[in-house]
Amino acid sequence: MTPTNSAEQALDEALALVSRTPEGGGTGSAGGGAGGRRASGWQRARDTAAHAGSSVRPRTHRVPLPDALGEVLAAPLDALTDLPSFDTSAMDGWAVAGPGPWSVRAGGGVLAGSERPEPLADGEAVRIATGARIPADATAVIRSEHCREAGGQLFADRPVLTGQDIRPRGQECRSGDLLLPAGSLVTPAVLGLAAAAGYDELITRPRPRVEILVLGDELLTAGRPHEGLVRDALSPMLGPWIDRLGAEVIGTRRLGDDPAGAEALLEAVTTSTADVLVTTGGTASGPVDHVHPVLRKAGAELLVDGVAVRPGHPMLLARTGSGSAGEQGGSTVRHVVGLPGNPLAAVSGLLTLAEPLLRALAGRRRRPRYTAPVQGDVPGHPYDTRLVPVVLSEEHAVPLRYHGPAMLRGVAAADALAVVPPKGARSGQELEILDLPWASGGCFT
Repeated sequence: MTPTNSAEQALDEALALVSRTPEGGGTGSAGGGAGGRRASGWQRARDTAAHAGSSVRPRTHRVPLPDALGEVLAAPLDALTDLPSFDTSAMDGWAVAGPGPWSVRAGGGVLAGSERPEPLADGEAVRIATGARIPADATAVIRSEHCREAGGQLFADRPVLTGQDIRPRGQECRSGDLLLPAGSLVTPAVLGLAAAAGYDELITRPRPRVEILVLGDELLTAGRPHEGLVRDALSPMLGPWIDRLGAEVIGTRRLGDDPAGAEALLEAVTTSTADVLVTTGGTASGPVDHVHPVLRKAGAELLVDGVAVRPGHPMLLARTGSGSAGEQGGSTVRHVVGLPGNPLAAVSGLLTLAEPLLRALAGRRRRPRYTAPVQGDVPGHPYDTRLVPVVLSEEHAVPLRYHGPAMLRGVAAADALAVVPPKGARSGQELEILDLPWASGGCFT
């Protein structure tokens, strides 16, 4: 494929130097060195993360309706009563009994929320509001715009059908009907349905708790980059991103690359109250990359140790603890997602490992997979999958520039990432699309 500019030419040349063929494994102890790691294929890594989350025994809690938003039902939502629970008027107009014309009942009409109205005699009509209880023996409701009142009588301007504009009791559901199964995401519409059905609380699976640990001595928290120091771009990004994935971020901490930082990392891995620890940096094999040694010391099991994807191949997924969450005789299961320290590589790790893990821990279904044709040729890695920021038009996924591992300029303008297979893609080829959480409606889709 012909690169479109010198930057892509340089990228192709750099990729061509890589001769590592990925292997399909990726499990084992946390002690593997750089030469002994087996990179998981990209799709296999995602499947492993999803399976890891679904293997943990879920917690449940009972919460008021507003607090259930974005969580998943842990119990079916059954109808507590008929809906509607009485015959109601679907329109503002007149309740009538029998054929017309009808004599207008003297006095006030029937309003929503009022006491049970008096029955209608045959040939009688009474004003009624939308949502009001239908009087006994009424046969229809006539909309105000479809009738006229004159001399104490009501005349219809068109034929009146028995039962028209009456919502009969139980039209939507009967008491005991299944409204939604367990596993349904609690959206704003679900809150409305639950309230209409008479619920004040729901039994749900709580959001997974996540603690973020940003590793590195070179990170500035304010001001411009200078003298070998760079701004911490991950702390401002990861918390909101993970929140949009449906998790609860309980804290973000920065740890140094010194022995004290490694000790703090070990303490977090072994004692954090989070369900998932997300670390950034330190997943490779450099002199201050502490994640692997710490996981080994903590007795963690590596589920994924490197992924055949660019950017982000040094990412990892590990598990500590034995038994399921809350199971007697075992320690609480905790997962560690190790993201690379480069910003776009960290985004790759979020979408590859963190998202499927967190969705499964929350009890949410995996997103449906879909594809879109790419506009223009896209260079590929000889062996690895590439994730490339794209803008979605009505017809194509349009790749963006500035997609190096340390760059955020491309993904900041993107709607999604396109999954580019090894050796690249031709213009018009269908590529799998990974929606970014803000472009796809956040945690309510």
